[in-house]
Amino acid sequence: MDWLTEGPFWIALTGLFLIGMARGQGTYWIARVVTEQTLRHTHPVEGWRASVHQWLQGEGTARGRQAIERWGLVMIPLCYLTVGFQTLVLAAAGLLRIRWPIFTLVQIPGALAWALLYATIGFAMWAAAAAALAGSPLMLAGLIAILLVVVVTIVLSHRRRDPHLG
Repeated sequence: MDWLTEGPFWIALTGLFLIGMARGQGTYWIARVVTEQTLRHTHPVEGWRASVHQWLQGEGTARGRQAIERWGLVMIPLCYLTVGFQTLVLAAAGLLRIRWPIFTLVQIPGALAWALLYATIGFAMWAAAAAALAGSPLMLAGLIAILLVVVVTIVLSHRRRDPHLG
């Protein structure tokens, strides 16, 4: 990893960009191939497997793909600025079988932003956070409290929107 910190900036940026693109493409293709193979080689007639199979090839998934292609493709580059949510969005693009050229085109700005972030302040920021957490139980407790507030806020928000959740 010396090429990230000791080499020229453009090498770090290019390397990280290629890593971001490869990760995105890998996640997309794994989800897409699994979906395609499931639809092609399985034909369950009852139970939850039949429901999933019908859902994968149904109108809802096709409409979801069309909606993402029309309005939601902005989520693909934006997901590169998140931790954890990125994999979900990239896999969803494969599951919905977004056309590969479109996926790749909208992936580029996200991978570039991710590479730029990590080539400049990203790794230093993670290292500083890890050092602060390792040296201070109070910082760790603060981080846990923040995460707890975020989770509770999300859960309560979903419950208000959907009264069937309880």
